[in-house]
Amino acid sequence: MTMYSDNSSSIVRLNIGGKKFCTTADTLTQREPYSMLAAMFSGRHTVCKDSEKGYVFVDRDGKHFRHVLNWLRDGVVPNLSDLECSELLREAEYYQLLGLVDGITEVLNKRKEDEEMDTELTRTDIIKCIQSEKVRLRGVNLSGLDLSKLDLSFVDFSYACLKNVFFSRANLQCAKFRDVDAENTIFHNATLRECEFTGANLRGALLAGANLQSANLQGKKNLFIYIYYLIFLSDACLVDCSFCGADLRSAHLQTADLTNANLEGANLEGANLKGAKLNNANLKGANLQRAYLRQVNLRGTHLEGAKLDGANMLGAIR
Repeated sequence: MTMYSDNSSSIVRLNIGGKKFCTTADTLTQREPYSMLAAMFSGRHTVCKDSEKGYVFVDRDGKHFRHVLNWLRDGVVPNLSDLECSELLREAEYYQLLGLVDGITEVLNKRKEDEEMDTELTRTDIIKCIQSEKVRLRGVNLSGLDLSKLDLSFVDFSYACLKNVFFSRANLQCAKFRDVDAENTIFHNATLRECEFTGANLRGALLAGANLQSANLQGKKNLFIYIYYLIFLSDACLVDCSFCGADLRSAHLQTADLTNANLEGANLEGANLKGAKLNNANLKGANLQRAYLRQVNLRGTHLEGAKLDGANMLGAIR
């Protein structure tokens, strides 16, 4: 964050995690007078500025700070995705912007209520369904449901809307997720062996702790064979997905789009990442031993502490 005052007006120069912003002390203090920002620029406290241009630095991600400033200027909650709203909520809580916190919470609660009204089945309905021998929920809207800890093995969810569904610790072995919309869906610690995710949208999904050994996440231009013990994620959108600590040994990730994905601590031993997009992917502490990274662009990929022994990196761009 930056602050700079001249003789004619109270101009504030901000450096938020490397992103530069310029505003006024009035903007930072008037709408949310009890916030951290208001306290910093009320004139009651001394703030540290860099010696060259008078920037005040705050060690936060600057991605959403423009929304913070626009809230302080206009008092309008921005129209963002659920994931972005959650990220902005964390920033609002940090800066102690109580009005913005309330506004975002109200928006998220309203969306959840609307999704629940549109949902065609309840958790109780699903429990009744899975007692039958063969369950097909193809094309059904299940968005926002809590299906955690249920035995949903062999269920066919193809073409269903599964946005924001909670599958935490659920048994989804052999389930079909062909062409589902599973944006922001939680698969934390779920059993996903032999699942098919062909054409699925998993943007923002959380798969931390999921067992995806020998998973197939090939892109659409590649041919693949259906083999026992594989998870099929061909054509899947994996941008912003979290695979933190996931078991991805020998996974087929050819041409997978893992932009901004979190694979910190994941086990990718022997995984095939040929043609994968890893821009800004987090692979800190990941096991990439014997992984196929040939001609992969690793610029912008975070590899601090990653194990690369025996990895094929011929022609990789670093």
